[in-house]
Amino acid sequence: MSRYLILLPAPEAEWAALPPEEHEKGMRSHQTFHEDLRTGGHTLLVANPLEPSANATSMKPDGRGGAVVTDGPFTEAVEQVVGFYLVESDDEGDLKAACERWAARGEHVEFRKLAE
Repeated sequence: MSRYLILLPAPEAEWAALPPEEHEKGMRSHQTFHEDLRTGGHTLLVANPLEPSANATSMKPDGRGGAVVTDGPFTEAVEQVVGFYLVESDDEGDLKAACERWAARGEHVEFRKLAE
């Protein structure tokens, strides 16, 4: 079995401004994705939303053996990763198809296989 990381990039400010019915529609889409995973025999290992990128702490080497630590994400971008799924599967094609169906319902999805 291989493992896949499904990243969920989204424009945080736009998402926060959506009316409650749009958030409910999104939650139903997540539930449908969970059903697709079960039906396809994929194992959901963990899934979670992330706190806003403004709460991130970024760290990078300072070139002198230490680290530069800053508040916020590495990049200022319209879209940030707002959540993720870690899935185990022996059928990459079916898992990718489930992700495509999910994206067709309005979700932004980045599909990545973990290096083995």
